[in-house]
Amino acid sequence: MQALLVFLSIAALSLLASSRALDPGRFPALARLAASGFLFVLLGILLGPSVAGVLTERNVEALRPVMALGLGTAGVLLGLNLEPRLLRLLPRPVYLSAMAHSGTAFFFVALPLLVPLLFTSGRGVLGAVGAAAMLGAAASLSSGHSAVLAWRAGRLDRARGLGVALLTMLDDAVGLGVLALALMIGSADNVGEGLGLVCLALLLGVMCGALLAFLTHGLKDLAELTTVTLGGVALVGGAAAYLRVSPLLAGVACGATLAVVGGRTSERVARALGRVERPVFLVLVFLVGCAVHARDYWAWALMPAYVGLRFLGKMAGGRLASRLVQQTLVLPPRLGYALIAQGGLALCLVAEYGMLVPGVLARRVLDVVVMGAVVNELLAGQAFQHVMEPPRGALTPSSSDGDKVAA
Repeated sequence: MQALLVFLSIAALSLLASSRALDPGRFPALARLAASGFLFVLLGILLGPSVAGVLTERNVEALRPVMALGLGTAGVLLGLNLEPRLLRLLPRPVYLSAMAHSGTAFFFVALPLLVPLLFTSGRGVLGAVGAAAMLGAAASLSSGHSAVLAWRAGRLDRARGLGVALLTMLDDAVGLGVLALALMIGSADNVGEGLGLVCLALLLGVMCGALLAFLTHGLKDLAELTTVTLGGVALVGGAAAYLRVSPLLAGVACGATLAVVGGRTSERVARALGRVERPVFLVLVFLVGCAVHARDYWAWALMPAYVGLRFLGKMAGGRLASRLVQQTLVLPPRLGYALIAQGGLALCLVAEYGMLVPGVLARRVLDVVVMGAVVNELLAGQAFQHVMEPPRGALTPSSSDGDKVAA
Protein backbone atom coordinates (compact mmCIF):
# COMPACT_ATOMS: atom_id res chain seq x y z
CA MET A 1 0.00 0.00 0.00
CA GLN A 2 2.85 2.39 0.82
CA ALA A 3 4.59 1.72 -2.50
CA LEU A 4 1.31 2.25 -4.39
CA LEU A 5 0.73 5.57 -2.63
CA VAL A 6 4.26 6.73 -3.41
CA PHE A 7 4.02 5.86 -7.11
CA LEU A 8 0.60 7.52 -7.36
CA SER A 9 2.06 10.66 -5.75
CA ILE A 10 4.96 10.69 -8.22
CA ALA A 11 2.57 10.19 -11.15
CA ALA A 12 0.26 12.98 -9.97
CA LEU A 13 3.17 15.36 -9.48
CA SER A 14 4.53 14.46 -12.92
CA LEU A 15 1.18 15.28 -14.52
CA LEU A 16 1.02 18.55 -12.60
CA ALA A 17 4.55 19.50 -13.62
CA SER A 18 3.89 18.77 -17.30
CA SER A 19 0.53 20.57 -17.41
CA ARG A 20 -0.23 24.24 -17.88
CA ALA A 21 -1.53 24.57 -14.32
CA LEU A 22 1.91 25.70 -13.15
CA ASP A 23 1.98 28.87 -15.23
CA PRO A 24 5.40 30.55 -14.87
CA GLY A 25 3.64 33.90 -14.85
CA ARG A 26 1.42 33.00 -11.88
CA PHE A 27 3.63 30.53 -10.00
CA PRO A 28 7.23 31.28 -11.03
CA ALA A 29 8.83 29.52 -8.06
CA LEU A 30 6.79 26.32 -8.38
CA ALA A 31 7.22 26.28 -12.15
CA ARG A 32 10.98 26.60 -11.77
CA LEU A 33 11.14 23.82 -9.18
CA ALA A 34 9.01 21.59 -11.40
CA ALA A 35 11.15 22.24 -14.48
CA SER A 36 14.37 21.49 -12.62
CA GLY A 37 12.97 18.42 -10.84
CA PHE A 38 13.47 19.82 -7.35
CA LEU A 39 9.74 19.66 -6.72
CA PHE A 40 10.21 15.89 -6.52
CA VAL A 41 12.92 16.43 -3.91
CA LEU A 42 10.39 18.26 -1.75
CA LEU A 43 7.89 15.44 -2.30
CA GLY A 44 10.50 12.92 -1.17
CA ILE A 45 11.23 14.95 1.97
CA LEU A 46 7.51 15.21 2.72
CA LEU A 47 6.82 11.47 2.30
CA GLY A 48 10.11 10.38 3.85
CA PRO A 49 10.73 9.00 7.34
CA SER A 50 11.47 12.37 8.97
CA VAL A 51 8.17 14.11 8.07
CA ALA A 52 5.06 12.13 7.10
CA GLY A 53 6.64 8.72 7.49
CA VAL A 54 4.88 7.16 4.50
CA LEU A 55 8.23 5.59 3.68
CA THR A 56 10.06 4.25 6.72
CA GLU A 57 13.80 3.97 7.25
CA ARG A 58 13.52 0.32 6.30
CA ASN A 59 11.76 1.18 3.03
CA VAL A 60 14.41 3.75 2.12
CA GLU A 61 17.15 1.24 2.90
CA ALA A 62 15.44 -1.34 0.67
CA LEU A 63 15.34 1.19 -2.18
CA ARG A 64 19.12 1.68 -2.18
CA PRO A 65 19.62 -0.61 -5.22
CA VAL A 66 17.17 1.58 -7.16
CA MET A 67 19.17 4.65 -6.16
CA ALA A 68 22.37 2.90 -7.27
CA LEU A 69 20.81 2.21 -10.68
CA GLY A 70 19.83 5.87 -10.97
CA LEU A 71 23.32 7.04 -10.01
CA GLY A 72 24.86 4.64 -12.52
CA THR A 73 22.58 5.96 -15.27
CA ALA A 74 23.45 9.56 -14.38
CA GLY A 75 27.14 8.69 -14.50
CA VAL A 76 26.89 7.03 -17.91
CA LEU A 77 25.06 10.04 -19.34
CA LEU A 78 27.66 12.36 -17.85
CA GLY A 79 30.50 10.32 -19.33
CA LEU A 80 28.83 10.19 -22.75
CA ASN A 81 28.53 13.98 -22.77
CA LEU A 82 32.31 14.28 -22.59
CA GLU A 83 33.18 15.00 -26.20
CA PRO A 84 36.89 14.13 -26.62
CA ARG A 85 37.20 16.12 -29.84
CA LEU A 86 35.59 19.20 -28.31
CA LEU A 87 37.70 18.98 -25.15
CA ARG A 88 40.91 18.81 -27.20
CA LEU A 89 39.93 21.91 -29.19
CA LEU A 90 39.22 24.10 -26.17
CA PRO A 91 41.99 26.60 -25.39
CA ARG A 92 43.67 26.77 -22.00
CA PRO A 93 41.90 29.99 -20.81
CA VAL A 94 38.54 28.19 -20.98
CA TYR A 95 39.79 25.49 -18.62
CA LEU A 96 41.35 28.10 -16.35
CA SER A 97 38.12 30.07 -16.12
CA ALA A 98 36.10 26.93 -15.34
CA MET A 99 38.56 25.94 -12.63
CA ALA A 100 38.53 29.50 -11.30
CA HIS A 101 34.80 29.82 -10.71
CA SER A 102 34.36 26.28 -9.36
CA GLY A 103 37.53 26.35 -7.26
CA THR A 104 36.67 29.71 -5.72
CA ALA A 105 33.24 28.47 -4.64
CA PHE A 106 34.85 25.29 -3.30
CA PHE A 107 37.24 27.14 -1.00
CA PHE A 108 34.64 29.74 0.02
CA VAL A 109 32.45 26.93 1.39
CA ALA A 110 34.85 24.17 2.45
CA LEU A 111 37.29 26.19 4.56
CA PRO A 112 34.82 28.15 6.77
CA LEU A 113 32.48 25.17 7.29
CA LEU A 114 35.36 22.92 8.30
CA VAL A 115 35.37 24.58 11.74
CA PRO A 116 31.78 23.68 12.79
CA LEU A 117 32.15 20.23 11.24
CA LEU A 118 35.21 19.59 13.40
CA PHE A 119 33.20 20.34 16.55
CA THR A 120 30.23 18.17 15.50
CA SER A 121 32.23 15.31 13.99
CA GLY A 122 32.51 11.98 15.70
CA ARG A 123 35.03 10.61 13.19
CA GLY A 124 37.98 12.86 13.87
CA VAL A 125 39.79 15.31 11.64
CA LEU A 126 39.79 13.16 8.49
CA GLY A 127 36.03 12.69 8.65
CA ALA A 128 35.46 16.43 9.05
CA VAL A 129 37.85 17.20 6.19
CA GLY A 130 36.04 14.76 3.91
CA ALA A 131 32.64 16.21 4.83
CA ALA A 132 33.83 19.80 4.30
CA ALA A 133 35.33 18.79 0.96
CA MET A 134 31.99 17.32 -0.13
CA LEU A 135 30.19 20.52 0.83
CA GLY A 136 32.73 22.45 -1.23
CA ALA A 137 32.40 20.04 -4.15
CA ALA A 138 28.62 20.40 -4.20
CA ALA A 139 28.98 24.19 -3.96
CA SER A 140 31.41 24.27 -6.89
CA LEU A 141 28.84 22.79 -9.27
CA SER A 142 26.51 24.98 -11.30
CA SER A 143 23.77 24.31 -13.80
CA GLY A 144 23.57 26.08 -17.14
CA HIS A 145 19.91 25.33 -17.78
CA SER A 146 18.85 28.92 -17.03
CA ALA A 147 21.23 30.27 -19.67
CA VAL A 148 20.13 27.69 -22.22
CA LEU A 149 16.43 28.40 -21.62
CA ALA A 150 17.03 32.16 -21.81
CA TRP A 151 18.91 31.71 -25.09
CA ARG A 152 16.13 29.55 -26.57
CA ALA A 153 13.56 32.13 -25.49
CA GLY A 154 15.54 34.89 -27.20
CA ARG A 155 16.33 36.74 -23.95
CA LEU A 156 20.07 36.01 -24.03
CA ASP A 157 22.65 36.07 -26.78
CA ARG A 158 23.35 32.59 -28.18
CA ALA A 159 27.12 32.85 -27.73
CA ARG A 160 26.77 33.92 -24.09
CA GLY A 161 24.27 31.18 -23.33
CA LEU A 162 26.51 28.51 -24.81
CA GLY A 163 29.52 29.99 -23.00
CA VAL A 164 27.80 29.64 -19.62
CA ALA A 165 26.67 26.11 -20.48
CA LEU A 166 30.23 25.14 -21.43
CA LEU A 167 31.69 26.46 -18.17
CA THR A 168 29.09 24.64 -16.09
CA MET A 169 29.83 21.43 -17.99
CA LEU A 170 33.55 21.68 -17.25
CA ASP A 171 33.09 22.29 -13.52
CA ASP A 172 31.64 18.78 -13.16
CA ALA A 173 35.22 17.48 -13.16
CA VAL A 174 35.93 19.34 -9.91
CA GLY A 175 32.97 17.76 -8.13
CA LEU A 176 33.77 14.25 -9.36
CA GLY A 177 37.43 14.59 -8.42
CA VAL A 178 36.61 15.74 -4.90
CA LEU A 179 34.08 12.90 -4.57
CA ALA A 180 36.80 10.39 -5.41
CA LEU A 181 39.12 11.93 -2.80
CA ALA A 182 36.38 12.02 -0.15
CA LEU A 183 35.55 8.35 -0.80
CA MET A 184 39.22 7.47 -0.42
CA ILE A 185 39.19 9.10 3.02
CA GLY A 186 35.83 7.97 4.37
CA SER A 187 34.62 4.81 2.63
CA ALA A 188 37.22 2.44 4.17
CA ASP A 189 39.30 2.01 7.29
CA ASN A 190 42.35 3.64 5.71
CA VAL A 191 43.23 5.69 2.65
CA GLY A 192 44.89 2.75 0.88
CA GLU A 193 41.73 0.66 0.97
CA GLY A 194 39.67 3.66 -0.10
CA LEU A 195 41.97 4.21 -3.07
CA GLY A 196 41.53 0.57 -4.02
CA LEU A 197 37.73 0.88 -3.93
CA VAL A 198 37.79 3.99 -6.13
CA CYS A 199 40.13 2.29 -8.63
CA LEU A 200 37.86 -0.77 -8.62
CA ALA A 201 34.86 1.42 -9.48
CA LEU A 202 36.75 3.05 -12.36
CA LEU A 203 38.00 -0.31 -13.64
CA LEU A 204 34.48 -1.72 -13.48
CA GLY A 205 33.19 1.22 -15.49
CA VAL A 206 35.90 0.88 -18.15
CA MET A 207 35.18 -2.84 -18.56
CA CYS A 208 31.42 -2.29 -18.81
CA GLY A 209 31.95 0.57 -21.28
CA ALA A 210 34.12 -1.59 -23.51
CA LEU A 211 31.57 -4.42 -23.32
CA LEU A 212 28.71 -2.06 -24.15
CA ALA A 213 30.65 -0.65 -27.12
CA PHE A 214 31.21 -4.19 -28.41
CA LEU A 215 27.56 -5.22 -27.98
CA THR A 216 26.10 -2.09 -29.61
CA HIS A 217 28.60 -1.78 -32.46
CA GLY A 218 26.59 -3.60 -35.12
CA LEU A 219 23.06 -2.86 -33.91
CA LYS A 220 20.81 -0.98 -36.30
CA ASP A 221 17.36 -1.42 -34.78
CA LEU A 222 16.54 1.34 -32.29
CA ALA A 223 14.49 -0.89 -29.98
CA GLU A 224 17.26 -3.48 -29.81
CA LEU A 225 19.87 -0.79 -29.22
CA THR A 226 17.80 0.73 -26.41
CA THR A 227 17.32 -2.66 -24.76
CA VAL A 228 21.02 -3.52 -24.86
CA THR A 229 21.94 -0.04 -23.63
CA LEU A 230 19.58 -0.19 -20.67
CA GLY A 231 20.92 -3.64 -19.82
CA GLY A 232 24.48 -2.35 -19.90
CA VAL A 233 23.63 0.62 -17.70
CA ALA A 234 21.84 -1.66 -15.23
CA LEU A 235 24.92 -3.88 -15.19
CA VAL A 236 27.15 -0.94 -14.23
CA GLY A 237 24.92 0.28 -11.41
CA GLY A 238 24.06 -3.19 -10.15
CA ALA A 239 27.64 -4.45 -10.13
CA ALA A 240 28.83 -1.30 -8.34
CA ALA A 241 26.09 -1.65 -5.72
CA TYR A 242 26.95 -5.33 -5.20
CA LEU A 243 30.66 -4.56 -4.77
CA ARG A 244 29.91 -1.56 -2.52
CA VAL A 245 31.79 0.85 -4.76
CA SER A 246 30.69 4.11 -6.35
CA PRO A 247 27.97 3.64 -9.03
CA LEU A 248 28.40 7.26 -10.13
CA LEU A 249 32.16 7.00 -10.77
CA ALA A 250 31.69 3.61 -12.43
CA GLY A 251 29.01 5.09 -14.68
CA VAL A 252 31.20 8.06 -15.63
CA ALA A 253 34.07 5.71 -16.53
CA CYS A 254 31.66 3.56 -18.55
CA GLY A 255 30.24 6.50 -20.49
CA ALA A 256 33.67 8.04 -21.09
CA THR A 257 35.04 4.72 -22.37
CA LEU A 258 32.08 4.35 -24.70
CA ALA A 259 32.52 7.93 -25.94
CA VAL A 260 36.20 7.30 -26.73
CA VAL A 261 36.03 3.85 -28.36
CA GLY A 262 32.43 3.75 -29.53
CA GLY A 263 32.65 6.30 -32.34
CA ARG A 264 29.27 7.16 -33.80
CA THR A 265 27.68 4.33 -31.85
CA SER A 266 28.11 6.39 -28.68
CA GLU A 267 25.89 9.11 -30.14
CA ARG A 268 23.12 6.58 -30.81
CA VAL A 269 23.53 5.16 -27.30
CA ALA A 270 23.27 8.68 -25.85
CA ARG A 271 20.05 9.30 -27.79
CA ALA A 272 18.64 5.97 -26.59
CA LEU A 273 19.46 6.81 -22.97
CA GLY A 274 18.03 10.29 -23.45
CA ARG A 275 14.58 8.72 -23.77
CA VAL A 276 14.68 7.56 -20.15
CA GLU A 277 16.85 10.33 -18.69
CA ARG A 278 14.02 12.48 -17.33
CA PRO A 279 12.00 9.76 -15.53
CA VAL A 280 15.16 8.19 -14.08
CA PHE A 281 16.29 11.59 -12.81
CA LEU A 282 12.93 12.34 -11.20
CA VAL A 283 12.83 9.00 -9.39
CA LEU A 284 16.45 9.49 -8.29
CA VAL A 285 15.91 12.95 -6.81
CA PHE A 286 12.73 11.71 -5.12
CA LEU A 287 14.74 8.98 -3.39
CA VAL A 288 17.41 11.52 -2.44
CA GLY A 289 14.68 13.63 -0.84
CA CYS A 290 13.44 10.59 1.09
CA ALA A 291 16.93 10.18 2.58
CA VAL A 292 16.89 13.71 4.05
CA HIS A 293 16.52 13.96 7.83
CA ALA A 294 14.52 17.16 8.21
CA ARG A 295 14.83 17.12 12.02
CA ASP A 296 18.60 17.50 12.07
CA TYR A 297 18.94 20.94 13.66
CA TRP A 298 22.66 21.11 12.98
CA ALA A 299 21.90 20.77 9.26
CA TRP A 300 19.37 23.61 9.46
CA ALA A 301 22.00 25.74 11.21
CA LEU A 302 24.65 25.01 8.57
CA MET A 303 22.38 25.42 5.54
CA PRO A 304 22.14 29.28 5.54
CA ALA A 305 25.92 29.51 5.89
CA TYR A 306 26.31 27.07 2.99
CA VAL A 307 23.97 29.05 0.74
CA GLY A 308 25.50 32.43 1.65
CA LEU A 309 29.12 31.32 1.28
CA ARG A 310 28.37 29.62 -2.02
CA PHE A 311 26.71 32.80 -3.32
CA LEU A 312 29.77 34.87 -2.41
CA GLY A 313 32.05 32.25 -3.95
CA LYS A 314 30.12 32.27 -7.21
CA MET A 315 30.21 36.06 -7.38
CA ALA A 316 33.97 36.16 -6.81
CA GLY A 317 34.58 33.14 -9.01
CA GLY A 318 32.51 34.61 -11.83
CA ARG A 319 34.59 37.80 -11.84
CA LEU A 320 37.83 35.83 -11.83
CA ALA A 321 36.62 33.55 -14.61
CA SER A 322 35.64 36.53 -16.78
CA ARG A 323 39.16 37.93 -16.43
CA LEU A 324 40.89 34.64 -17.20
CA VAL A 325 38.86 33.75 -20.27
CA GLN A 326 40.77 36.40 -22.32
CA GLN A 327 38.15 36.93 -25.04
CA THR A 328 38.28 33.26 -26.07
CA LEU A 329 34.72 32.74 -24.81
CA VAL A 330 31.79 35.15 -24.85
CA LEU A 331 30.34 35.41 -21.33
CA PRO A 332 27.72 37.65 -19.70
CA PRO A 333 29.10 40.72 -17.89
CA ARG A 334 27.66 39.48 -14.56
CA LEU A 335 28.69 35.86 -14.85
CA GLY A 336 28.33 35.03 -11.15
CA TYR A 337 24.56 35.52 -11.21
CA ALA A 338 24.29 32.92 -13.99
CA LEU A 339 26.03 30.29 -11.82
CA ILE A 340 23.67 30.27 -8.82
CA ALA A 341 21.55 27.31 -9.98
CA GLN A 342 23.10 24.14 -8.61
CA GLY A 343 21.74 21.32 -10.77
CA GLY A 344 21.16 17.64 -10.08
CA LEU A 345 24.76 16.45 -10.06
CA ALA A 346 25.28 18.00 -6.62
CA LEU A 347 22.48 15.79 -5.29
CA CYS A 348 24.10 12.76 -6.92
CA LEU A 349 27.44 13.53 -5.25
CA VAL A 350 26.04 13.78 -1.73
CA ALA A 351 23.72 10.79 -2.24
CA GLU A 352 26.73 8.72 -3.26
CA TYR A 353 28.70 10.00 -0.28
CA GLY A 354 25.84 9.19 2.09
CA MET A 355 25.51 5.66 0.68
CA LEU A 356 29.18 4.70 0.93
CA VAL A 357 30.45 6.64 3.95
CA PRO A 358 28.97 5.62 7.32
CA GLY A 359 28.19 8.00 10.14
CA VAL A 360 26.03 10.98 11.05
CA LEU A 361 28.34 13.47 9.36
CA ALA A 362 27.76 12.05 5.86
CA ARG A 363 24.02 12.21 6.45
CA ARG A 364 24.35 15.82 7.62
CA VAL A 365 26.23 16.73 4.44
CA LEU A 366 23.37 15.28 2.40
CA ASP A 367 20.80 17.25 4.41
CA VAL A 368 22.65 20.56 4.03
CA VAL A 369 23.29 20.20 0.30
CA VAL A 370 19.80 18.98 -0.63
CA MET A 371 18.00 21.73 1.29
CA GLY A 372 20.54 24.29 0.10
CA ALA A 373 20.11 23.20 -3.52
CA VAL A 374 16.36 23.86 -3.32
CA VAL A 375 17.01 27.34 -1.91
CA ASN A 376 19.65 28.02 -4.57
CA GLU A 377 17.21 27.00 -7.30
CA LEU A 378 14.71 29.54 -6.00
CA LEU A 379 17.40 32.22 -5.77
CA ALA A 380 18.63 31.45 -9.29
CA GLY A 381 15.41 32.68 -10.88
CA GLN A 382 15.82 36.14 -9.38
CA ALA A 383 19.59 36.21 -9.76
CA PHE A 384 19.49 35.44 -13.46
CA GLN A 385 17.51 38.63 -14.07
CA HIS A 386 20.73 40.54 -13.30
CA VAL A 387 22.50 38.63 -16.09
CA MET A 388 20.17 40.04 -18.73
CA GLU A 389 20.16 43.57 -17.29
CA PRO A 390 23.00 45.89 -18.38
CA PRO A 391 25.39 46.90 -15.57
CA ARG A 392 24.80 50.30 -13.99
CA GLY A 393 26.60 53.04 -15.79
CA ALA A 394 26.87 51.07 -19.03
CA LEU A 395 25.65 52.76 -22.18
CA THR A 396 22.86 50.99 -23.99
CA PRO A 397 22.85 51.03 -27.82
CA SER A 398 19.91 53.45 -27.87
CA SER A 399 21.58 55.93 -25.49
CA SER A 400 24.85 55.85 -27.40
CA ASP A 401 23.03 56.46 -30.69
CA GLY A 402 21.23 59.41 -29.11
CA ASP A 403 24.52 60.89 -27.95
CA LYS A 404 25.93 60.58 -31.45
CA VAL A 405 22.88 62.34 -32.95
CA ALA A 406 23.08 65.11 -30.34
CA ALA A 407 26.73 65.59 -31.13
